[in-house]
Amino acid sequence: MPGNHHDPVQIHARLKHPVIDSDGHWVEFFPLLLDYIRNVAGNKAAEGMKSGDEIVGRILTMSLEQRRNERRAQQSWWPFPTKNTRDRATAMIPKLLYQRMDELGLDFSVLYPTQGLGIYAIRNDEIRQATCHAFNMYIADSFREFAHRLTPAAAIPMNTPAEAIAELEHVKSLGLKAVVMGSVIRRPIAAYAGNGGHRTAAWYDVLGLDSEYNYDPVWQKCVELRFAPTFHSAGRGLGLRMSPSNFTYNHIGHFASAGEAVCKALFMGGVTRRFPALKFAFLEGGVGWACQLYADLIGHWKKRNYDALADVNPANLDRQLLAEMLGKYVGRDAADKLSDWKSVSEGEEAAAAWAARGREIIDDYAACGIKQPQDFRELFARNFYFGCEADDPMNAWGFNTRVNPYGARIKPLFGSDIGHFDVPDMREVLVEAHELVDDGIITPDEFRDFVFTYPVEFWSGVNPDFFKGTVIDGEVRLRLER
Repeated sequence: MPGNHHDPVQIHARLKHPVIDSDGHWVEFFPLLLDYIRNVAGNKAAEGMKSGDEIVGRILTMSLEQRRNERRAQQSWWPFPTKNTRDRATAMIPKLLYQRMDELGLDFSVLYPTQGLGIYAIRNDEIRQATCHAFNMYIADSFREFAHRLTPAAAIPMNTPAEAIAELEHVKSLGLKAVVMGSVIRRPIAAYAGNGGHRTAAWYDVLGLDSEYNYDPVWQKCVELRFAPTFHSAGRGLGLRMSPSNFTYNHIGHFASAGEAVCKALFMGGVTRRFPALKFAFLEGGVGWACQLYADLIGHWKKRNYDALADVNPANLDRQLLAEMLGKYVGRDAADKLSDWKSVSEGEEAAAAWAARGREIIDDYAACGIKQPQDFRELFARNFYFGCEADDPMNAWGFNTRVNPYGARIKPLFGSDIGHFDVPDMREVLVEAHELVDDGIITPDEFRDFVFTYPVEFWSGVNPDFFKGTVIDGEVRLRLER
């Protein structure tokens, strides 16, 4: 428990602005949730809701040798606070959290599900859609009377654009205003899908680039219905996070890796160019990876934009000069061999033939329409926001305009992550976030932007009425009028 000199109530009292938690978590009380889903959508939907837990349970009961043999990643275990039973109850009971908000130093919280984040993994289309439909009805009913300070994020399956659009419209009819979308969608590799292809013969759709579908109608529907897309997908159990024995190995960085995949695809696929008013958030991975991605995108563009490719185009090789150097430094035989090659290597021959198909083939940045490097600041820093946990010291990097190219701020969103093992004491969240100010790493104004300005920008960007009728309605309206 924080001492009096590190009390969230006292810290909040010194602030001249509200604190908006853009990524809290509630922990579903499964017996109530399953009864509700079964009543409104039937047994199949309830079984779909249970399926994620059953998969985790089955893997945890495997021996280490079995997990190694099947290349199964070690799952999360003991993922919730238990010694602090009051906090565990707070994460499960919306009314209790509502009553404790002042004690935690929080004015308003957007709450994400826990087990509900696994709905996207349900393979059966009918069951997935029914489960998601019923789940969103449940959260609308559970949080309606607490809308003054709490709002839940509705789950939007993204397996197809039609499925996503249908659920967005349903969520709008329920009066919900925050959404979390499926991403890094597992799809079978067509060449191996027949004959009962192995579960690992899959690829992961990141929505914005090389997708199986055109998701522009979904982004357009978000603009129309005034939803800001957020992503809270897992990278644990994919690629290099596949340890069969060590959960922490798999857990570190997995939200960042999943967020980077989608963020990079949306950017390079030109989504922020085509939908400049739409803002996207990538949650719980921090802002450090985003700062690096922003710089890497610019660095690659400088070397790989269409005009810069002249430096590596095999057609621009001075073959006569190369032959002279081979003759001088290697020998005449080496120089003579050059004349037998159309290019320096067979790989370059193939690349030249591939590139000859046109600019749209070889310009990786064509969809972005980049004219000058400063465009990155507009298309990236303007549209993307990054959820950061309170105790992450890298939160300060987002504000470092001396390091981020072209003086950009890569915008962090304060997220408490209450409800999960990361937060053994909910009263420490605001205290830990404010330590960056206490230690002189960020300024009070930057802290204001972290916990208030940027959340207001994000949530109100496509929906100016997002905070209407809430406890911070007045402060938000004043901010938006500036």
